[in-house]
Amino acid sequence: MRASLIQIDVNEGESVESRRRRVTALVREQTDADLVVLPELWTTGAFAYEEFATEAEPLEGPTYEAMAKAASDAGVWLHAGSIPERDPEGPLYNTALIFSPSGDLAAAYRKIHRFGFDKGEAVLMGAGQELVTVRLPETTLGVATCYDLRFPELFRALVDAGAETMVVSAGWPERRRAHWTLLAQARAVENQAFVLACGTAGTHAGVPQAGHSIVVDPWGDVLAEAGAGEEILTVDLDPAKVAATREQFPALKDRLLGLEPPRR
Repeated sequence: MRASLIQIDVNEGESVESRRRRVTALVREQTDADLVVLPELWTTGAFAYEEFATEAEPLEGPTYEAMAKAASDAGVWLHAGSIPERDPEGPLYNTALIFSPSGDLAAAYRKIHRFGFDKGEAVLMGAGQELVTVRLPETTLGVATCYDLRFPELFRALVDAGAETMVVSAGWPERRRAHWTLLAQARAVENQAFVLACGTAGTHAGVPQAGHSIVVDPWGDVLAEAGAGEEILTVDLDPAKVAATREQFPALKDRLLGLEPPRR
């Protein structure tokens, strides 16, 4: 399985419409990939809090339409990053969109863990409630977004739901880049799964972005890592390595905590 992570530059000064056109063109070029992954909130920037409400879209808005067509044009599975979604009957959500090669929506994931503590995303957006996995021909994806990476219980629940490859879209700040790499490797090792973590480059809302999108295998080895600027990171994965790793080193079978206690 070939995966391409498109690490997008989100510098200020580019309109949402212009960036959408640019990213659509980049996705359409990835015809040799099986799976393409975009970062979190790439239309606005993850720290551009003042733009969330003004740029929020309905689920099937302009970004949805552009990404659905791009997936179909390229013939790829597309994790289209996330958008600020405006629910007509509720709050805003940070919502990831996953499309099939035919351009159909395979899944939508509303981010569960919102960043900001008592400000920003944490107060401007609602929290998602549902885990999302997506079955591809080669593997089952577990979907997470940015701050979710700090919560191992989410990833363990995705494993229990059948996930073999964790896909994380993010707008991670440069000042905590060491955590980004460390946590991506930890989530891969503890769940014996591939981790594909795609972030943004550039600076927006005064926050330099970490870049350094990364692909980690089930043993925690880094298969590929981007630099700090806009870049397309392409890597070939062997999905069979997940089952082989879990069989060779069956640590997941020794779990005791977090499982339903045996009935007496």
